[in-house]
Amino acid sequence: MKPNQTNLTSRLLSLVNNRKFILLIWVLLALIACYKQYHKGSYNNYLIFKHVYVHALDKLNLYIAYPQQYLDTNHYGPFFTVLIAPFAILPDYLGTMFWQLANVLFLYFAISQLSLTYRRVNAVYWIVAHEMLTALFSFQFNISIAAIIVLTFTMIEKQKNFWAAFLIMLGTFVKLYGIVGLAFFFFVRKKMQFVLSCIICAVIFFVLPMLFFGPSYILQCYHDWYTSLSEKQELNASLTSMQDISVMGMVRRITDNVHISNLPFLVAGVVLFCLPYLRINQYKFLNFRLLYLASTLIFAVIFSNSSESPTYIIAFVGVAVWFLVQEKPVSGWYIALFIFALLLTSFSPSDLFPRFVRETYVQPYSLKALPCIIIWLVIIYQLLFKKFNQENLIHG
Repeated sequence: MKPNQTNLTSRLLSLVNNRKFILLIWVLLALIACYKQYHKGSYNNYLIFKHVYVHALDKLNLYIAYPQQYLDTNHYGPFFTVLIAPFAILPDYLGTMFWQLANVLFLYFAISQLSLTYRRVNAVYWIVAHEMLTALFSFQFNISIAAIIVLTFTMIEKQKNFWAAFLIMLGTFVKLYGIVGLAFFFFVRKKMQFVLSCIICAVIFFVLPMLFFGPSYILQCYHDWYTSLSEKQELNASLTSMQDISVMGMVRRITDNVHISNLPFLVAGVVLFCLPYLRINQYKFLNFRLLYLASTLIFAVIFSNSSESPTYIIAFVGVAVWFLVQEKPVSGWYIALFIFALLLTSFSPSDLFPRFVRETYVQPYSLKALPCIIIWLVIIYQLLFKKFNQENLIHG
C-alpha cells in the first residue's frame, strides 16, 4: 500500500473511532428523521404519545381510538403520562425534535457503559445506526427500551442495584418490555437489596401519576391498559398486520394458519432461554454475561407478537453485542450470519433493499425476524456448551 493510501486509511479509521464524530452522526440521524417526517406530517406515533398527556389532563380514556387526532391507539402504561409531559407541553416541531434526541442520547449513553473495548463499543454504534434510523422514522420509544435493557445490565455489572431496579421498573411501567431486565437477576450480588429496590421503585412508578391526575383515574387507567393489551394480542396475531414479526408470526404466515397459538413457542423459548442459568460456574465470565445480554435483547423481540419493524432496534443491539464478543479469529459462519442479519433484518425495510423482495417475501412472511431467530439459537448453543474464559474485552 502506498504511503498516501496508508495515511488516508489511518485517518478514516481514526474518524470512525472518534466518539465525538459518532455522536454527531447519531444526532444528525435523529434531526434528519425528525425533519423529514414532521414536514411530511408523518409523526402519528408522537401524536399518540402527546395525547396520552393531553387526555390525562381531561381525565379521558387513554386506550380508546381518537381518529380525529391520530390513527391507531395508545398501548403505553399510565406512568407514560408523566414521562411524555415535558415533550407534550411543547409545540410539535420542538416536542418531536427533543423526543428524538432524548431517545438517541439515552441509547448512546447506555452503549457507552458496556464492558467492551473502546473500539468494540464504537462498532456497536455503527452496527445499530441503520436499525435505529428505522425506529426514528416512526418516533418509537423502542430506542429507549433498548437503552433501558443495556443500562440495567451495566448497572448490575457495576453493583448499582438501585439504579438497575429503577430502570427495570421504568421500562415495565411504560411498555412492559423492561421486565426482561430481571433476566440478569442471577448476576446480582446483593440480591435482597436488589429485590427491595425493585419493590420501592415499583411503588414509586405506580403512585407517581396519581399525584398529578388523581388515584381513581389512574387506577381506572391501569384496568384499561390491561384490557387494551389483551385485545392487542388478538389483533396482532393476524396474517396481515404490520406487527407479529416474531417466531410465531413467521410460522403463522408461512403456514397461512392464523390459529397457531403463541403458547408452545413461548414455553419452548422460555425453557431454552433459562437452560444456560444451570451453568452457575460460568457466571464469573464476562463473555458469558454479555452473551446473556444479547440473548435477552433478542428474546424480548422475537417472542413478542407485538413486535414490528421499528421494534428490532432492541434485537439488533443484541446482534451487535453477540458478534463483537466472538473470539478472534471470528468464524466465517458467524460473519456470514452477521451479514445476513444486516441485509435481511436491518436493511430490508429501507430503499437499500429490493422493493419487490421486501413486499413479496419479507413483509408477508415476517422474514425480518429470521436472522435474529437463528442468531438467538446460536447464542443459546454457545451459552450452553462454550467454555468461557477471562478474555479482556474492556481495555484496548
